[in-house]
Amino acid sequence: MSEQNDQEVEVVLYEVRGAIALVTMNRPEYHNAQNSRMTYALDAAFRRACDDDAVKVIVLRGAGKHFSAGHDIGTPGRDVNQSFERASLWYDHVNKPGGEFLYAREQEVYLGMCRRWREMPKPTIAMVQGACIAGGLMLAWVCDLIVASDDSYYADPVVRMGIPGVEYFAHVHELNPRIAKEFLFLGERMSAERAYQMGMLNKVVPRDVLEDVTLDVAGRIAQMPRLGLQLSKQAVNNAEDLMGKRATMDMVFGLHHFAHVHNELTSGDKLGGYDAKAMASSQRKATEA
Repeated sequence: MSEQNDQEVEVVLYEVRGAIALVTMNRPEYHNAQNSRMTYALDAAFRRACDDDAVKVIVLRGAGKHFSAGHDIGTPGRDVNQSFERASLWYDHVNKPGGEFLYAREQEVYLGMCRRWREMPKPTIAMVQGACIAGGLMLAWVCDLIVASDDSYYADPVVRMGIPGVEYFAHVHELNPRIAKEFLFLGERMSAERAYQMGMLNKVVPRDVLEDVTLDVAGRIAQMPRLGLQLSKQAVNNAEDLMGKRATMDMVFGLHHFAHVHNELTSGDKLGGYDAKAMASSQRKATEA
């Protein structure tokens, strides 16, 4: 698909079925790689669902074979140099010098957006199939529940770039610390079965019943009172933050951007010379080794 055609596609689809809003990432030809256009479209869809009193539960899913291959670092629709109407009070990153460029951008579209979505006052479920890589983890991890297909897999391979994990650094809360180190140090794929054993997933089911099972869970949640759901979600989220989730994320975000600047100084590239193809190739070789 050309860049022009990609700009014509609705990159996020929105549908309501009864009390359930389905938000679908719709760049299947690029394995739902997230450019800023998609990020802002997701934010608009989530706001729409939160504003609709008839919606009790929000389901996030990806069209096609994969949930999400992560941040867009190499498709024709990559828009890192474009300005968008921002959702926070952070200023525009475009034309900012040095490390300020990515620091301002990622405060808005990565860390900021993910925290915003984690705090939505309605229960959210990630419906995950196929790849859930790097930035894809961030989208799944902000959801309250994750229902996954048995052929799904998970990885954060950005240590290959010299970067200590993705911006929404929830690794030590999604996995225990020793497993989080293994996950990062090796950058290899974690199977759905092991992710379930580690407590990262709520259910693992065959792909052909993934939607049915997810909607069944969503439907049963939707029978609960709205305020009770919101208060329960707030209670658990606040407990996580008291255990250090938010503080850890702030600390690692600074390390993440030190790595970006170091990469640019030593290699001339913020990502250490990696694009999407190089990352996929290096991960495939590591998995086969």
